[in-house]
Amino acid sequence: MSAKEITVVHLMRHGEVHNPEGVLYGRLPDYHLSELGRQMADRVAEHLADHDITHVVASPLERAQETAAPIGASHGLTVATDDGLIEAENVFQGKTFGVGDGSLRNPRYWPHLVNPFRPSWGEPYVEQAVRMMGALAAARDAARGHEAVCVSHQLPIWTARSFAERRRLWHDPRKRQCSLASLTSFTYEGDKLVSVGYREPARDLLPAHLTGKGSKGDVPVGKSFGA
Repeated sequence: MSAKEITVVHLMRHGEVHNPEGVLYGRLPDYHLSELGRQMADRVAEHLADHDITHVVASPLERAQETAAPIGASHGLTVATDDGLIEAENVFQGKTFGVGDGSLRNPRYWPHLVNPFRPSWGEPYVEQAVRMMGALAAARDAARGHEAVCVSHQLPIWTARSFAERRRLWHDPRKRQCSLASLTSFTYEGDKLVSVGYREPARDLLPAHLTGKGSKGDVPVGKSFGA
């Protein structure tokens, strides 16, 4: 294997989900893409159509599998499944979460809020980082010298990026740069991670209240690593 062999792994967030009740669906089954979410998935498939994609893999959850499907189809690839890409575990799964109208009103859940640095309400950030970096490494190995797409979920993607960029893992969720159907791209020389970039190919499809964050359209932003 050449030390300069370049492999790119695109870590993609799934598209919009049909969720009229507004619950935190987490790892629950039977949450599928909305019609807009399917448009987002198609848009990213179009964006990646001329890329050298040789491996497509997704979280086992339906919304991730459905997002990956058009990308796999456009490259003649079967979508693989990796449990390491699954959504973070959360005790508020299946519930609404808000002050005055959600689970925060119930004292039984208050002990889960005592440590935001771990966090105490769900899967520890460190555990998320370990499994996500393992999934990235597996995709890199499957697509050596080419490109791979891994479809996952917002929090695990942001945790993986924070870990790779050597930033603290605990954070303000409102400041995550990981919009629906976005691509967080990890570039490797051999086994060495050399840069992380970010794009939003479906930015024009995002609901208006979500377009204030992240990059401007398809302009790449991110971080490169020195020797």
